[in-house]
Amino acid sequence: MQSKRQSGFTLIEIMVVVVILGVLAALVVPTIMSRPDQAKGTVARTDVNAIGSALELYRLDNGFYPSTEQGLDALIEEPMGSPEPRRWNPDGYLPKLPVDPWGHPYQYEVPGQHNIRSFDVYSLGADGRAGGDGVNAEVGNWKD
Repeated sequence: MQSKRQSGFTLIEIMVVVVILGVLAALVVPTIMSRPDQAKGTVARTDVNAIGSALELYRLDNGFYPSTEQGLDALIEEPMGSPEPRRWNPDGYLPKLPVDPWGHPYQYEVPGQHNIRSFDVYSLGADGRAGGDGVNAEVGNWKD
């Protein structure tokens, strides 16, 4: 009489695999979880640089930056009020105005508090408030 041998994994083998996966997850997850915040900071810096470049093009065409009151919307639609643009580009300077990675609008001041000869463009960070550290810190054109 032949005995049939069942193939498959024993409970011990399955438990060893689960423990190994748990150890790997404990080592890898903290590294992966910190990446979203780092990525959002990088996106914010990239957006700030793109907005800054668009503002420089605006100044080249018109001789000045849009006022704080005209705001960053002046890069999308021809601004009203003073100072009136001389040669506003009918195509605009940005295809659309981005919001920061945390869903807040970018801030704009001219003259800037940090760049008194030009402008400040910045994100208020994850908490949407001035000040803060880490992910809550501002990301601006005056910071590296």
